[in-house]
Amino acid sequence: MQALKKLIQTGWLGVLFVVIVTGGLHHAKSQDQRWMRVGETQCFFFDYGSEPELAANINFLTWPTQYSDDQHVTRARGTWLGARNFYDTIEGKLKGIKVIGIGPRPADNELTMIFPQGIKLIGRYNHPQVVVDDQIGTNNTLYDVLDELDENLPCDRMIVIQFNTSLGVSVTKKVLAFTQQNHDNYFIYDYVFKNTGIVSTGIHEQALEDFWVYFQYRYAFAGVTSGGFGSTWGSFASQWGTSNLLHAFTLNDPEGMRGYTAWYGPTNSYSHPLTPEEDWGCPDYEETGVLGSAKYAGAVTLFASKSADDYWTDDQSQPRTDAYIGSDAGVVEASVSQYDENYMQQRYNIMTEGHLDHSQFEAVGDGYVETWTESDPYRNTGTTGGSTQGQGYGPYTLEPGDSIRIVFAEGVNGISWPKCREVGANWLAYYLGTGTPELVLPDGSGSTDHNAYKRAWCETGTDSILQSLRSAIDNFDSDYQMPQAPPPPSEFIVKSGGDRIRLTWADNATSHPHFDGYVIYRSEGSVKDYRSVYTQIFECDASNVVHQFDDVTANRGFNYYYYIQSKDDGTQNEVEPGRPLYSSMFLTLTSVEAYLRRPQGLLIDEVRVVPNPYDIRARKYQFGVDDTYDRIAFYELPGQCKLKIFTERGDLIWEKDHNDGSGDELWDSFTSSGQIVVSGIYILYVEVTEDIIAEEDVVARRDYYDGTSVTRAYTDSTGTFSYVPSNEPVYKKDDVLYPKGSVMYKKGESVYRKFVIIR
Repeated sequence: MQALKKLIQTGWLGVLFVVIVTGGLHHAKSQDQRWMRVGETQCFFFDYGSEPELAANINFLTWPTQYSDDQHVTRARGTWLGARNFYDTIEGKLKGIKVIGIGPRPADNELTMIFPQGIKLIGRYNHPQVVVDDQIGTNNTLYDVLDELDENLPCDRMIVIQFNTSLGVSVTKKVLAFTQQNHDNYFIYDYVFKNTGIVSTGIHEQALEDFWVYFQYRYAFAGVTSGGFGSTWGSFASQWGTSNLLHAFTLNDPEGMRGYTAWYGPTNSYSHPLTPEEDWGCPDYEETGVLGSAKYAGAVTLFASKSADDYWTDDQSQPRTDAYIGSDAGVVEASVSQYDENYMQQRYNIMTEGHLDHSQFEAVGDGYVETWTESDPYRNTGTTGGSTQGQGYGPYTLEPGDSIRIVFAEGVNGISWPKCREVGANWLAYYLGTGTPELVLPDGSGSTDHNAYKRAWCETGTDSILQSLRSAIDNFDSDYQMPQAPPPPSEFIVKSGGDRIRLTWADNATSHPHFDGYVIYRSEGSVKDYRSVYTQIFECDASNVVHQFDDVTANRGFNYYYYIQSKDDGTQNEVEPGRPLYSSMFLTLTSVEAYLRRPQGLLIDEVRVVPNPYDIRARKYQFGVDDTYDRIAFYELPGQCKLKIFTERGDLIWEKDHNDGSGDELWDSFTSSGQIVVSGIYILYVEVTEDIIAEEDVVARRDYYDGTSVTRAYTDSTGTFSYVPSNEPVYKKDDVLYPKGSVMYKKGESVYRKFVIIR
């Protein structure tokens, strides 16, 4: 527990993580970052306004994160700003074109154009305290560390980023995240661009003519199918999005939506063995069939100022550019330069290009992306770099002090991971010729074509991502007044025991007006892994609500992970009426394993202290050298007992209720007041706190060769009881010690143990 307190107080784990991650970039420069880790879609964000391509094949933006932090879908982002007839104070001359920005590839001179001013994570509430066996049990202490708490926040988490630019435009970027299950798979980006005149040399006021903002998105749906330089079953080229398909629908969309979708297309890179018909969803064609890339990304514009003078009116003709570009096109790949007008003119051409008469997926058709070419230098040119989606907003005129606002949502969705397993396994049986399972299409009809069956299920991801984008529109239009699920329990404690794993939680959610209980899920052996299986093991409603659950179905020898969700009565769900709204699983998901401890002892006289004596000079040989080197263990305990430690003169220095049903308890050598104990002789007192009944015949686990009788002294009026009659033979292994229904331990019986500490 002291180690837990130290980690919470110092925050050293979070510092270490930031050092590791930021140390792995292409270029050494100072930057800060924050994480969004409270919903199914998760990502990090940098303080310089965008996330360019990183080193060591670090992709980002994950979904479904419940099934691995490696479920990434994005390779790089870029943000460019440009204007015409700009007086550059660095060169002291008027330029016909000025374009600056960050990404999609990093360059050493980016921070001569972008000047970070700050980044912070704001939360509507703190993440719950999650403890597993007296230690921090959640990664939220690393990733979800709030800079500010704001109970009036319109979302669950908000990242605020501010930076200045050499174009004289100051940018405030807000990233909003939500935990309600109909809204937890997208982020809303709210930008304000203001002509402050702040440049690297000071302030230079001037009007910005034909000002454009351009965002680009390079997706890579490799996810768990290809990681780093070692693929699992997918093509390594999918790490950089070689086969992405893109569909822009800003023009003529029947719903008036303004955006695009992107998804994994079949690939033949690096001798990938599947045909285009077989590769939809990137199935694991060797072992399980699971569809590793049956997911869709997309974005939709929510608002774009009509002009600086008409700031609050949405210009529904924006974005005016939604053309795709080649991810390896020269002007994209080249090093950034804000002084080369020819180079900047090419980027400005991309930013202002407008709408094409076709989307990229329409141009590719049903073949491999890698064999498709276009002659346009800004498009695919036969390389394996794939394509990048762009969105450009403009032109605007910004006088000194003028601002514009641009808001859009970006999300990821698709068929669920369990459905990916089911569909993939059915497909694999046909592919390998090992079976002919029934193939049921999404509309309920049957199919005999296993490839068409799999593709049909993959393509339902289009409806899924569009529903996410519609939810984002509704959320924004309602001024973020969507219904809220009950909050998660503010405390979730998991305690490993000998015959059960006990889960307890706080009752703060019960005050929610539509509260209707809790659900608990468990995974066995792994957590946040694509092989993890989460099983519901508990549910209660408001009529039978409890705040403790004993998992008695856990098996010895396995690690278990848990999460608990509060739920409402289903009356508030605007997407699936009648289905409860749940708090986020990621707020309580444990990252530390719980497991069944050794069972309780069989004879109270077998209680022992380990090590005894405890010698500080040998601590590295006892329980390790990190946070456990002062640990002393008490073994063979009754499952329900009171533990007390006294000094040799009788001063009580520590006590604990041992009630997890196990035979083990650990002590960190701290007194109850938090002081480390000194050298000396100490006494452990163990007293049984309730009658413990044998639920089945209990047999001896080993031979007992102590020939003396075992006599127990009770504190009540029953006197003494001889468990083993005097002069009887000792118990042998597998002898029945306690028949089913008999008393193993009687309330009040006790034992003392003396032990030595040398420090």
